[in-house]
Amino acid sequence: MQGFFQATVRLYRQALLASIQSFARAWILIPVLMGFALGLVIVTSLIAPLGMIGGFILGALNALVIGATLSLTEQAVLGARRVTWQDIPHSIGQYFWDVISVGFMVWFPLLFLEIGLQANPYQPLIVAAIFFLIFVLFNPVPEVIYQSRTGSALEVVRESYEFVVENWIEWFLPAAIAFAPFGLTFFFQMSSQAGRRGGLDFWHLITLPFTVLSEWLSFLGISSDVSFLIVLVLTPIVTVFMLLFRGHLFAALHRTSRRQRMFQSRTS
Repeated sequence: MQGFFQATVRLYRQALLASIQSFARAWILIPVLMGFALGLVIVTSLIAPLGMIGGFILGALNALVIGATLSLTEQAVLGARRVTWQDIPHSIGQYFWDVISVGFMVWFPLLFLEIGLQANPYQPLIVAAIFFLIFVLFNPVPEVIYQSRTGSALEVVRESYEFVVENWIEWFLPAAIAFAPFGLTFFFQMSSQAGRRGGLDFWHLITLPFTVLSEWLSFLGISSDVSFLIVLVLTPIVTVFMLLFRGHLFAALHRTSRRQRMFQSRTS
């Protein structure tokens, strides 16, 4: 147990240091994500009257900005050079079909499930449980897409599942610590929201840090007016750092086994 603890602490320390270095090279992601969010707000307001067609357009736009975000994160995590403004046009369109494929693979079955359970009195509980399961099993999907480069959506899902089964403690422990003060209800609420698109929802990418930061500041007794301003400033920074930390943590877990990490911890 002590060896596992030491190996896990060493793993997080290395991922944290690597994330700080990547952040220094990729701080440009902060204004980029803010620009993506503003663009989505504008487009949403314009196409809201289109109904289902507008929903498909928004789905495609979500895949576009998620794919671009993953492409820029890939450069920051796996590359050695600074991310520049010139990299942004090249990121547009990257991983678009990967995001679309996984999104539809999740969205269609869940849509039919929600429709079929409308008359069931336990429908909210059943759907929330399924979304939670998807959140857990699909959580590393973004990193699988840009680091493993697997082929079909089924292969992405399979690799995500295998990764979670092997590394679930190390992968989810940071999130468990972040959510711990707010109880299981908060965790299930956030996970069910994330599960709707298999972790590939741009709005969830932004709102998750916003919500967690807000809860933490409230937990620490900071007034709502002050905390709102602080959260507004910190959310883009925390979002980018979260993406980088996840990327480095996934890379470290993906290339080593738990036994290897424990051995390296004992010999270092």
